[in-house]
Amino acid sequence: MLADPAARVRLTGVAFIVTSAAGFGAMPIFAKLAYADGVDLPSMLFLRFALAGGAMALLMQWRGIAWPRGRNLWQLLAMGAIGYVGESYCYFAALQYASAGLTALLLYLYPAIVTVLSALLARRRLSALRMSAVAAALFGTGLAVGGSLAGSALGILLGVAAALIYSVYILVGERVTPVSGAIASATVIMLAAAAVFALIVLWRGAALPASPAAWAAVGSIAMLSTAVAIISFFAGMARLGAADAATLSTLEPVVTVVLAAIFLGEAIGPWQSVGGAIILGAVIVLARAGDGKRQPATLPPPA
Repeated sequence: MLADPAARVRLTGVAFIVTSAAGFGAMPIFAKLAYADGVDLPSMLFLRFALAGGAMALLMQWRGIAWPRGRNLWQLLAMGAIGYVGESYCYFAALQYASAGLTALLLYLYPAIVTVLSALLARRRLSALRMSAVAAALFGTGLAVGGSLAGSALGILLGVAAALIYSVYILVGERVTPVSGAIASATVIMLAAAAVFALIVLWRGAALPASPAAWAAVGSIAMLSTAVAIISFFAGMARLGAADAATLSTLEPVVTVVLAAIFLGEAIGPWQSVGGAIILGAVIVLARAGDGKRQPATLPPPA
């Protein structure tokens, strides 16, 4: 048992981010299963956010959780309709002009971006330990994603844009989501994103799952890789801060690589193993490097 309340809060935050990383990391596996059944990207993203947002709205009703109001509501709607949609569009568009390895590596620039911007906004110095952990996590991610790093200038631009948008999304979320709590905030964000993707599906036409297995894959994306993952991230960020939460999220590609090996038969190379070990080392360092600034009184209701 941990006697220090601040240490307990930090350990709980780490557990939430690990849960979030596991959910997000599993999403590519479920997505491949859905794509194999003919589901296209706009339809999958619409179902992802609509099913997750609908389930969370029912949970809010059952638990009597109040809906966000006023300025907080509009901020959360913008996070979903602009932030999440913009990041998703840039990321998947980048895949058309750059390799998957380069696109993933560019996206995972966001922990470093969040760490630097968070320090600038708070006007505090970054410790050498924290910067070393961020650098190690970025290097480990480069090894873990592997593959070709080829891409055009447009692909690189879109990949960097995805990282920048996601960084701003996280920093805004750090300030906005505690007002209404993790569950209510995540629900509004998901429903806002679903509304945008619904318009895209209406314009382009839908390609829905055609088998129970495909529906199960899409349902897993909605529940595990969206609802659970997003709520866990917000709950963890409330306890750790945006910078450490973003860096701990570099566990996502490790989860993806391991699950791909287990369920899709993809081989894990030696450099991927080294990259995963480096990321885990950075996570352990950050988990133990609490500064005691996050106090239980500042937390939203448990998610």
